[in-house]
Amino acid sequence: MKNHDIVIQRITHLRGPSMWTYLPAIEAWVDIGDLEDCPSDKVPGLYERLEAWLPGLVEHRCSPGVRGGFLQRLRRGTWPCHIMEHVCLELQDMAGLPGGFGRARETSRRGVYKVVVSAWHDEVAKASLYLGRDLVLAAIKDEPYDVEAAVEQLRDLIQEHCLGPSTACIVEAATERLIPAIRLNTGNLLQLGYGANARRIWTAETDNTGAIAETISRDKDLTKSLLESCGVPVPTGRAVSSVQDAWDAAEELGLPVVVKPTDGNHGRGVFTNLISREEVEAAYAVAVDEGSGVLVERFIRGDEHRLLIVGGKLAAAARGRTASVTGDGRSTIVELIESQINADPRRGRTEDQPLNFIRIDSAARIEIARQGMTEDSIPDAGREVQIQRNGNVAFDCTDEVHPDVADVAATAARIVGLDIAGIDLVAKDISRPLSEQGGAIVEVNAGPGLLMHLKPAEGKPRQVGRNIVAHTFPPGDMARIPVIGITGTHGKTSIAHLLFWLLGLHGWRCGLACSDGLFVGRRQLRHGDCATFDDGRRLLLNREVQAAIIENDGIEIITDGLCYERCEVGIVTTITWSEDLAEHDLLEVDDLIKVYRTQVDVVLPTGTGVLNADDSRVAELAQYCDGAVTYYSAQAPSQVVTEHLAAGKRAVVLEGARLVLAEGATRIALCEVARIPVVGSGLDPQQLHNVLATAAAAWALGLSPELIEAGLLSFGLTEIAPAAT
Repeated sequence: MKNHDIVIQRITHLRGPSMWTYLPAIEAWVDIGDLEDCPSDKVPGLYERLEAWLPGLVEHRCSPGVRGGFLQRLRRGTWPCHIMEHVCLELQDMAGLPGGFGRARETSRRGVYKVVVSAWHDEVAKASLYLGRDLVLAAIKDEPYDVEAAVEQLRDLIQEHCLGPSTACIVEAATERLIPAIRLNTGNLLQLGYGANARRIWTAETDNTGAIAETISRDKDLTKSLLESCGVPVPTGRAVSSVQDAWDAAEELGLPVVVKPTDGNHGRGVFTNLISREEVEAAYAVAVDEGSGVLVERFIRGDEHRLLIVGGKLAAAARGRTASVTGDGRSTIVELIESQINADPRRGRTEDQPLNFIRIDSAARIEIARQGMTEDSIPDAGREVQIQRNGNVAFDCTDEVHPDVADVAATAARIVGLDIAGIDLVAKDISRPLSEQGGAIVEVNAGPGLLMHLKPAEGKPRQVGRNIVAHTFPPGDMARIPVIGITGTHGKTSIAHLLFWLLGLHGWRCGLACSDGLFVGRRQLRHGDCATFDDGRRLLLNREVQAAIIENDGIEIITDGLCYERCEVGIVTTITWSEDLAEHDLLEVDDLIKVYRTQVDVVLPTGTGVLNADDSRVAELAQYCDGAVTYYSAQAPSQVVTEHLAAGKRAVVLEGARLVLAEGATRIALCEVARIPVVGSGLDPQQLHNVLATAAAAWALGLSPELIEAGLLSFGLTEIAPAAT
């Protein structure tokens, strides 16, 4: 077995829905060479090695459709590329990206397969492909393989490239509501929705989060004064300008006090429960370097809490806990921290872990010194040593919050002007009003972290992404604009121009990405062939665009996928084969059905598929449409159209010399087709089909029959109409 190899010949990144899946994916052409003669049941020990290395494979149902289904296939005999598909998915799952899609399919070349796996990020997916290849080869050749190192490599790539869990939860919530999400940078900036109805979110900040409000929230002294002036309970205190001034303020307020930066964040430089001049001076020395100034405040007794306010309502709440260790008479405090606190699997440096590692910083040293020890001291057995008073706010208490407390927190967010805010408050009992216990709000934060609510150290996870999406798009708000996708072998560009003209007459500022260029309204933004993924995406990102018409060539679907995840109208014209498709292993016309089906698959349940009834392969795509179907036909009523109309559905047909909108038994006759300039008296058959498809799409979009007729008759007669091709 030493000479066997698996060669990845090429990789295609499918950025949108494709012939394989709705999800972004990578398609790899993989050559297994003479391993074609070595199915898994012929390789001694292969099953046992894979099962031992990747125990999670038992959850892969595969074609048997039951738990352990893939392992059944493995034992009975399957080929290396199928194994590689499942190994790639399992490695991604182990690294923190569960729920992937995979396929392995033979090509016309012996030993060459297409292996497809979902790509939450293409760099991660490609790495999993190569790591999966190496693992499968090692298992076949009975060589060692470091599975944990492979998983750790993927974790590092996920940390570097993928959305953080806070942003990912917003995308997941948007997807539940069929709201598209587009990542706008390598960080966590998102666009939700398309075109004129799109909104932008940067984790827990939206495009409604005002710059002034965010600036106020960063100035802790200003925030406190605003809250106090509006009757919100806050700790008394003031800004200080020197070490001596800090001590003077502490004496004025009365010990204990809190010292913190005026504009710090994430708890850096915050010192609580300071009870001596030495502690105040030491705290000031650190706090002054963390911000532009220092605050000294009265210490409020109780637990720290973080309340997440979204759109003026409480979405979630978490409580903080102090961190302490218990002496064993042998270990230093540093050693006890590592063994008793940092060994907790809930602690770590990644966004997936709700608690941070505890480190000995200046605040911890003050806390330890207050107990008569240093970090190198060895506490007596059974002695409890407190290490950290603040932080660790990751214990869900949402259901305990008193309505008055929630109302005060929401008021604080409104006073500062934040639509989404993290309200830090101190209270002994969050289930009682603050006024009964001397509790107070200590900070109001813009862009609050969400992880403590999504994955609390204890308690019920809160799906706060849903709150943010519901706030950004209240019920009834449109996240989408009408997207019209056009594909097929012939007529796409002409239909695109005709429909662009009609929608403009309808009053929409329309965008068009087609083989002739990129257009928005009356402006041409780009010349040349713009029937591409990138140009279509430019329309969806353009907040001027109220409707988008996007031409999709078959090759573009094969090599990039669609630039939108769903559409209002999907048009398929004709399906014919050409030689350039052979390099994609599409060798006959029936192979193309799964390519052009993609356009029908993505039609929204509320949308419409517009299909050419005169092409039997196109007409059969109706079964894959989630929405309504409108056929168009230039021939005598066919059985397909007749049965469709008999079921009360729509078609656009010719009756006599007229274009007719038909629905069930109802007929709306428009003009004679010979009067339509692009068809002409010669009744150009291709342009006749283009006009029928255009009328069907316009009708599906709600344009009136009168406007459809007027638009078809006037197209090409004015200077602002794009030329048909």
